[in-house]
Amino acid sequence: MNPGRVTLTLDQGIARIVFDRPEARNAMTKPMYADLHEICRTLAGRDDIRLAILRGAGGEAFVAGSDIGIFESFETGADGVAYEAEMEIYTRALADLPFPTLAVIEGWAVGGGLNLASVCDLRIATPDARMGVPIAKTVGNCLSIENYARLVAGFGASRAKRLLMVGDFLGAEEALACGFIFEIVARDTLEDRIAALAARIAGNAPITLRVSKQAIGRVLDAGVLPDADDLIAEAYGSADFRTGIAAFKAKARPAWTGR
Repeated sequence: MNPGRVTLTLDQGIARIVFDRPEARNAMTKPMYADLHEICRTLAGRDDIRLAILRGAGGEAFVAGSDIGIFESFETGADGVAYEAEMEIYTRALADLPFPTLAVIEGWAVGGGLNLASVCDLRIATPDARMGVPIAKTVGNCLSIENYARLVAGFGASRAKRLLMVGDFLGAEEALACGFIFEIVARDTLEDRIAALAARIAGNAPITLRVSKQAIGRVLDAGVLPDADDLIAEAYGSADFRTGIAAFKAKARPAWTGR
């Protein structure tokens, strides 16, 4: 299996972060999460970066979740609690970058990929973008409480429930309507639009950008999130979760039992 990689290039104060595993729609492996974390650590220590642009390689997906292989060794609910805590380290490192981040969603942004997009400051999408968290139909796990909060903040509670309970995918128009993305950009003009946005953001006052990002982050973090380790353990420790993993690998429909 190709473990994939996350790459960084720098050009005149613009950081370009690419999730590079196109044959698997850029589904994240552990090495890719480690790459992302190291990139964030590197960028956080620099004072010359004005913007980071995040994209998926291949144009078919931003990130199509975490690779199913990550879950195959899980045996108890404690494994799920540890996994979600580890993922929050990586996600938080991206969220805490001290400059604006722009997610360019081409095609699919699913599960963990939608989580990564949700912690970016700004998001644009192509007309064919599809965003979802279909875990109730696939592997039968759950999210961290932080990621539940991010989905509610990004889409609203009603749409978040649709994503999680119905398993719907939302298109670019609906994501625009609820404010999760701020612009839909045709593919044939995408590169020009990214360049124009990058130039505009990079030309703004960096201290204003930094303190405004931090201030908005503090407002969003002002509410104390409840502990949810018991819920994570219940989902990841269930027989249904193991059924979901096996069915996903076999490309079959899981037979849920509620146990």
